[in-house]
Amino acid sequence: MAKRIGMLGGTFDPVHIGHLRSALEVAENYALDQLLLIPNAQPPHRGTPQVSAQQRLEMVQLAVAGTEVLSVDDRELHRDKPSWSIDTLLSLRAELHQQDQLLLILGWDAFCGLPSWHRWDELLEHCHILVLQRPDADIEAPQVLQDLVAAKSVSGPQTLQGPSGQIAFVWQTPLAISATQIRQLLATQRCVRYLVPDAVFKYIDAHQLYQER
Repeated sequence: MAKRIGMLGGTFDPVHIGHLRSALEVAENYALDQLLLIPNAQPPHRGTPQVSAQQRLEMVQLAVAGTEVLSVDDRELHRDKPSWSIDTLLSLRAELHQQDQLLLILGWDAFCGLPSWHRWDELLEHCHILVLQRPDADIEAPQVLQDLVAAKSVSGPQTLQGPSGQIAFVWQTPLAISATQIRQLLATQRCVRYLVPDAVFKYIDAHQLYQER
């Protein structure tokens, strides 16, 4: 039977419960066999992360420990070039069965920026795209994406067919937590307990991460 594999990339600087809760809900609600959290080494669309790639990787590993459906994939950390999603998709696809479904999971804001991505028009050749839509989204997709959605969207993740080529939307009300907020709190010596998993909280504290120098 074909597997259903999710892929959620990000800087995870640091990983927090908003990332994790969204990932777990998608994995459980849509019967994913596995959801891979993939830390970026050199994110093409934002500034350099504040802490090292190895530290961000270790925090994500700590965060998902004991949650069977969530796992960490470090392949982007081994490339000496920007972390382009097309390269990751090609690499993952080469390891999967031909009929396995590969789902690239994007927030609405990231989806709206898709036309700026490297070789973005090839993504659907290798995966389905699952867009996490939120009720308060205030960014409008560019026309080229509206046209793509009109041609490629299906009614929901349960109706995705084949290994790749379609777009589905998932409505979520995200937790009002951001990595930027967490970094700002830490820079001013304020506590971030309950915004990140306990293991990540202890790691940040032990390594004195995100403190202004």
